[in-house]
Amino acid sequence: MGSTAVIGLGGMGRPVARNLLKAGHDVVVWNRSDGPAVELVGAGARRAASVAEAMRAPVVFSILSDDRAVAETFIDSGVLAQIPDGTVHVNLATVSTGLARRLGAAHAEHGVGYVAAPVFGRVPVAEAGALDVLAAGEPALLDRVQPFFDVIGSRTWRLGDRPEQANIVKILGNYLIACTIQSLGEAVSLAEGAGVDSGQFVELLTSTLFPGAVHSGYGSMIAERRYQPAGFTAVLGRKDLHLALDEATDQGIPLPIGQLLRAVFDEAIADGRGTDDWAVIAEQQPR
Repeated sequence: MGSTAVIGLGGMGRPVARNLLKAGHDVVVWNRSDGPAVELVGAGARRAASVAEAMRAPVVFSILSDDRAVAETFIDSGVLAQIPDGTVHVNLATVSTGLARRLGAAHAEHGVGYVAAPVFGRVPVAEAGALDVLAAGEPALLDRVQPFFDVIGSRTWRLGDRPEQANIVKILGNYLIACTIQSLGEAVSLAEGAGVDSGQFVELLTSTLFPGAVHSGYGSMIAERRYQPAGFTAVLGRKDLHLALDEATDQGIPLPIGQLLRAVFDEAIADGRGTDDWAVIAEQQPR
């Protein structure tokens, strides 16, 4: 089996590392805080003392929280100048298309391969090794990392040879989920106002007109007012919404629903709901 590293051991990074270990890969891990790394060392991983040490592995996965964390770790730090030629860095994080282009150029300057591979799927999906991997980069690099994708995901979607192509698809997917949560919140509010049982209403919709994980999963959360534990927080949802709005501004394409969602997210976070699941924006609807 191959040698790989995982940088960033949050809710998604831990199951990615665990599944690679279970598949027999030699896995090196690094995390800013000690706890998650110690846990994975107990499962058979080796702990790196620094990002640079972790990136000595031939294939490196990273999944950090946002543009700033990714830029600080891989561009501003100068770490790419310390990496052996031929290393491939696979970035699983949801980042802006602008940063994706910067990362691609910075890696190329130092002879390091770069693949963007954000994913669709919440933590339980990651734990099951059933993520949808949205991959973009040079075809030869994608071929090289495909065996690892086969471990962490159920399907790899090859979206182009430019990393930003994967990131825009992920951004738009999350934008559409936010739009769905908003519309579900509105519909549940109206149904409840008419005396209809919200649970039965959601079950009916998802069994007939709108089957699928997004409507059924978030619809149930909204009907039950169940926003903890958060699979994806309102703060992260607002971050991803802003990625879509920024891209729309760059392309000169208006997103009127996105502007509405900006206000809804801001209100939810101002109300102290930032660490709740982003489905909590449904609570901003009048009831």
